Amino acid sequence: MNNSLKTLTNGILKENPTFGLVLGMCPTLATTTSAVNGMSMGLATMFVLICSNVVISLLKNVIPDKVRIPAFIVVIATFVTMVQLLMQAYVPAVYATLGLFIPLIVVNCIVLGRAEAFAAKNSVGLSALDGIGMGLGFTLSLTIIGAIRELLGTGCIFSMNIFPEQYGALIFVLAPGAFICLGYLMAGIQKLMKKD
Repeated sequence: MNNSLKTLTNGILKENPTFGLVLGMCPTLATTTSAVNGMSMGLATMFVLICSNVVISLLKNVIPDKVRIPAFIVVIATFVTMVQLLMQAYVPAVYATLGLFIPLIVVNCIVLGRAEAFAAKNSVGLSALDGIGMGLGFTLSLTIIGAIRELLGTGCIFSMNIFPEQYGALIFVLAPGAFICLGYLMAGIQKLMKKD
């Protein structure tokens, strides 16, 4: 497998930010009350990951070591502000639901970690692929958790009724349901990874 393809697929399974690296737990647990919320948060984070990785890779030789982390945070904050303004303008309902968690992407350890560990050491092309791979992995994780919680809690997936809401378990829409769902998914994925 060539280096580009490996970089792209790394974040989806092997180094999945949620299930493999166990990073970004705050938005994972808080925003996955539905599949739409999980997917929206994942896509917003993915946009920031890709753009910040590219810019940091372009500027890696210009930024002095003493101000490396503050410079990375300024770059990341710029793209988070762009996402925030775009969501407010075009999808205000989703923005209202995600609320505070959009600005918190700035300090999300996935984004800053990839900037430090990958983008600051690799080419622009590989950094973009890393952002896409990690972003896809994070988006898939949040969407799956959100879909399971929404289905078990309300009987819906992406607002489509699968079974009547009265048969849903309210706990899955609440915070404990996030921990239960995440725990079972992590255990299942770890078991599958060990078989391979």
